[in-house]
Amino acid sequence: MTGADVPELLVGLCDDAAVFPPGSLPLEQAVPAHVEHARGRWAALVGPFILAAADLDRLAPLAAGLPEGSFDLTVTVPLPGVADAVAVAGRIPAVRLVGLEVVVPEDVGAAEVVPALDREVPAGVTAYVELPRDHRRAGLVAELAGTRFLAKLRTGGVRADLYPDELELAAAVHTAVAAGVPFKATAGLHHAVRNTDPRTGFEQHGFLNLLAATGAAADGASVDRLVEVLADRDPGSVAARVRGLDARVREWFRSFGTCSISEPAEELVDLGLLPAGLVTD
Repeated sequence: MTGADVPELLVGLCDDAAVFPPGSLPLEQAVPAHVEHARGRWAALVGPFILAAADLDRLAPLAAGLPEGSFDLTVTVPLPGVADAVAVAGRIPAVRLVGLEVVVPEDVGAAEVVPALDREVPAGVTAYVELPRDHRRAGLVAELAGTRFLAKLRTGGVRADLYPDELELAAAVHTAVAAGVPFKATAGLHHAVRNTDPRTGFEQHGFLNLLAATGAAADGASVDRLVEVLADRDPGSVAARVRGLDARVREWFRSFGTCSISEPAEELVDLGLLPAGLVTD
C-alpha cells in the first residue's frame, strides 16, 4: 500500500502519542516504533510523534542514528517553557519540529497568550493552545481567532471526569469553528465510533464522530445537531457520514493523538474507509 491508497480525508489524521497514558509505551520502544509507522503500510495516516518537553533530552540519543530532519515532532509544553523547548528540539539533528501543544497555566490571562506565542513560536511550527474546560475557554478562542495559532480540545483521559459529554464537546467544536479556529483533539479517542469502554465503563467519543461533527459544524449545523452526531454509536451510520465529508473538513479538524497507530488503521479498514491491503500482507 502507498500514500495514494489513503483518502485525502484521512491523511495525517493520527498523531503518535504512544508514550502518553493509557498506552505509556517506554520512549526507548516508542521512537523506533514511530519510525517504522512512518515508513510502513499506513505511513500516510501518521502525523508527528508527540513528546513532553521534559523528555526531550531523553529523545536525543534515541534519534542519534536517524537522518537529519527525518523525525517529525510535536512537543507538549506549558506556555512559560515554549522558547526553551524550541531551543532543545533544535539541537537534535534528526528532529524536525512541526508542532507545539501549549498548556496555559491558570494565572496566565487569555490576552497574554497570543503575544507570548508570537515571540516564541518559530515560523513554520504549528502551535495548538489547549482550551481549558472552564470559563476561560470562550475568551481564549476569541484571542486565537484571526491568528496563526490553533486550538487543542481534550476529549478524555485516565478518569471518567476528564471526558467531556456530547454537549460540552459539541459546544467546543461549534465555538471553535464559528470563530474560525482550527483544532486538534487529544486523549480518549480510542475507537473510531462512540462507545462505552468495557474495562473502565468510561463513555468514549469516536474520532470519526468528531470528524463528522466538525464537518456538520462547518456546514452551519446547530450545537444540538452536533450532539446527535457525537452520540451516534452505529458504525454503519458513522461511516456513511464520514464518506459524505469533503476533505476540506481537515482544515478544521487537523488530527488527533492516539496511543496506537495500528488500531485506528484496522478500525478504518473494518469500516470500509481504508483498503483491506493497508493492514494485511
